[in-house]
Amino acid sequence: MTADSSPDGRLDRALASLRGLSVGDALGSQFFVPTNYPLLKRRELPPGPWQWTDDTEMACSVVAVLAAHHRIDQDALARSFAEHHDFDRGYGPAVNRLLRLVREGGDWRELASALFKGQGSWGNGAAMRIAPLGAWYADDPEQATHQAEISAYPTHQHREAVVGSMAVAAAAALAGAPGGPPSAEALLDGVIALVPKSAVGAGLRRARDMLDYGDAGTVAAVLGCGRRTTAHDTVPFAIWSAARSLGDYGHAFWTTAQVGGDMDTTCAIVGGVLAAGKAGTPPSEWVERTEALPEWLPGV
Repeated sequence: MTADSSPDGRLDRALASLRGLSVGDALGSQFFVPTNYPLLKRRELPPGPWQWTDDTEMACSVVAVLAAHHRIDQDALARSFAEHHDFDRGYGPAVNRLLRLVREGGDWRELASALFKGQGSWGNGAAMRIAPLGAWYADDPEQATHQAEISAYPTHQHREAVVGSMAVAAAAALAGAPGGPPSAEALLDGVIALVPKSAVGAGLRRARDMLDYGDAGTVAAVLGCGRRTTAHDTVPFAIWSAARSLGDYGHAFWTTAQVGGDMDTTCAIVGGVLAAGKAGTPPSEWVERTEALPEWLPGV
């Protein structure tokens, strides 16, 4: 049994993952508001509507480019990022400047490679937006990692950021495979096999070793939970959390959010990975409270 490889089937999966990503992103961002801290501890929902952040906005461009080109076209992706860039969505200062310059005619290749003294960004931005691409390629996890690698470069050219994107795409592709989500062990093993040697990869191997840990706070203390906003401080914990709760979106969200850190991004990654599989759909009440996806997105 293989995943539907038709353009419509791929788009349906990508949109499902995108909705899961947007709910995790929007709800996770609500807990940066101090008055909502007590709600998080009690696992209670804040009042809606919940507005999503740059995580979802950039993920929408990934899906739009896949719908138009059936693969990642880097120039089209950079243009879409720049055209839909909303400064108020919480972008980091480096990407804010990069997208403004691209919009003004700058070359993303030069701009992205020049970031951070020529090292490129190793932030978690390429990983936070990529789960829907993994869902698109649920029939081919290897292609998911390849296309994710290509997708990272318009904004993130440090190797760790690129590998972080590959890992999340691989996780979403494996979660979206026919027959339901794999076991936690199979998901981590599959992702580890698909990413190159790196700090992200080392974190994923530690995550695999910690699957039997019941305390997410302990795991986050070892793996990181995005406080440094780097790929290797974000992706291993997010994939650990997704793997531990495959098929249970609500449990995955609360487990991820309650450790703190970069909650909108870790919850966006977890939400996108889980929703790539039919068993990981977010609760309908949560979807209703989340800001709608933009009308320019194909299939919405």
